Amino acid sequence: MLRRLVITAAAVANLLFFDQAAKVAAVSFLKGRPPRVVVDGFFNLAYVENRGCAWGMLQGHVWPLAIFAFFALGMMVWKRKSIFPPGGWGAAAEVLLYAGVIGNLVDRLSRGCVVDMFDFHWGVHHFPVFNVADSFITVAAAILIVHGLFAKSGSPKRMDGECDDEA
Repeated sequence: MLRRLVITAAAVANLLFFDQAAKVAAVSFLKGRPPRVVVDGFFNLAYVENRGCAWGMLQGHVWPLAIFAFFALGMMVWKRKSIFPPGGWGAAAEVLLYAGVIGNLVDRLSRGCVVDMFDFHWGVHHFPVFNVADSFITVAAAILIVHGLFAKSGSPKRMDGECDDEA
């Protein structure tokens, strides 16, 4: 138990460092400048301050969103055994979700907004700009959804390819 806690905390800290480093780079190199084209007509690096949540919803509600993030994080930790399945994939989803929520929470508390920088588009049609923490949350959600779709009903919900001993 203690070993898993230490590994989880270390992994979250590393991912959080990566997320925050990307945001510092965005502030340093993109803020106040036009977007940098990476793949013409498809992907730019752009500086966007999101004072809301996913896809720019709830703009200007930084503090209620921060309080909700604290509450959600607390609930995830408290109910972790029922949210995250045992095994490697469940541990990966747990670490990614914690890192994503904390990464955006750090922005809300320290900057008053979440810094986004990845701008994918097809011509003039843009997908909402997002950041590394958002990617962590999305991948964690995908892992949990795939697991939920393919886990056998009534069996332990393992995601690491191991079989449980049956009598």
